[in-house]
Amino acid sequence: MGDRETSNHSEVTDFILVGFKVHPEFHILLFLFFLLVYAMILLGNVGMMVIIITDPRLNTPMYFFLGNLSFVDLFYSSVIAPKAMSNFWSESKSISYAGCVTQLFLFDLFIVSEGFLLAVMAYDRFIAICNPLLYSVQMSTHLCVQFVAGSYFFGCISSVIETIMTFTLSFCASRNIDHFYCDERPLLRISCSDLYIPNMVSFFLCTIIILPTIIVITVSYIYIVSTVLKIRSTEGRKKVFTCSSHLGVVSVLYGAIIFMYVIPDRFPELSKVASLCYTLVTPMLNPLIYSLRNKDVKEALRKILGKNLFLFISILTENRIK
Repeated sequence: MGDRETSNHSEVTDFILVGFKVHPEFHILLFLFFLLVYAMILLGNVGMMVIIITDPRLNTPMYFFLGNLSFVDLFYSSVIAPKAMSNFWSESKSISYAGCVTQLFLFDLFIVSEGFLLAVMAYDRFIAICNPLLYSVQMSTHLCVQFVAGSYFFGCISSVIETIMTFTLSFCASRNIDHFYCDERPLLRISCSDLYIPNMVSFFLCTIIILPTIIVITVSYIYIVSTVLKIRSTEGRKKVFTCSSHLGVVSVLYGAIIFMYVIPDRFPELSKVASLCYTLVTPMLNPLIYSLRNKDVKEALRKILGKNLFLFISILTENRIK
């Protein structure tokens, strides 16, 4: 039996990404939706990184974390969106075995890193708002770098375990992955190996990753909101609204992830819709919610646009003189 499974496993050279089971005429609408959202992701997150890197006033822990969040959002959406868009026009919809391994590894790496980064950012805001006098001491540069490095480290460890565990299984049932990218659960569905250990390991990883980060985020924002509500001013009300916006995005992200990886896998089509929330929607919303509502970021953006406009006018003037 083992030899037969090994043989079947070795014969798999590519997979078919089934994608969304809709009428072919709707593929153009899905393509346009993916294209529009991905363009906004590129514009928002690349723009945020450029603003944070180029403006010395944004050299603070909060913007250091925001820059890394934009980096993570940009890359894990880029792992998914371009291949999904190309498959809307492809008849074969195939992805190579190596491509599938790479996609699963990178996606797991960045999505887990994002969870830890969101927890770190919530803790950062808790210190800044609830203990402002101790902020510069508690959120030192060295500690911030350690927080970010730890986020990527835990993301990498989780990704390595998930990828190795998934691709040591035998895929003799089918080559068709009922999803628009290579994800763990759709791959487990087409495996003919015993899934007890993979399911237990996956549940354990989800528990030790999702539960602590949710606790940190929830407790931090409870303290933040209770502190901000004591501020009887317009600025206080703005902070409450901003906090609720942050929590809204985090709730969408974690709600979709819990639906995908914790709740029993019974609704494949709903899982695809849930996947859209954290592969495309939250990477698009994060620059708007976390950053572009901030007056420091707006001022830095106006400064950059002003310089570019001045440079453009100068070039035009020189050309006319010549």
